[in-house]
Amino acid sequence: MEIILLQDIEKVGQKHTIVTVRDGYGSNYLIPQGMALVANAANRGQLDTLKRREGAQEAKLLADYQIIADKLKGAVLRIGAKVGTSGKIFGSVTNVQLATAIKEQMDIDIDRRKIHLPEDVKEVGTYEAVIDLHKAIDSKVKFEVVGE
Repeated sequence: MEIILLQDIEKVGQKHTIVTVRDGYGSNYLIPQGMALVANAANRGQLDTLKRREGAQEAKLLADYQIIADKLKGAVLRIGAKVGTSGKIFGSVTNVQLATAIKEQMDIDIDRRKIHLPEDVKEVGTYEAVIDLHKAIDSKVKFEVVGE
């Protein structure tokens, strides 16, 4: 079954591409969830219109994302964690804790799935996380893990 994806789906394809999937996966999951459309002649014709409309919306959001990236660039967030005697923390710092810290300390709401930690944070120290706000914007935020 050929479908037009309405959003990026991991291991399937990118937004606004026509892909072939199994019939059951397309008709029972992707289409009812609003993630895809059947790639018939009418929907293929509307694909360009859909791309232009969403491109205009993305251009508006791009300015907002740039403002957020500029705010995050110079900031250093502080995340408290329970620490043992050797400086290692109990557990690790996750993207959920980082999203909460950004919300509390900077009043910026960022989805946790857009925050990527390049390494495991299991010790007290200073680290850097990558935030995927938009494909065109590289945003990084520094954070410091301190003992409570």
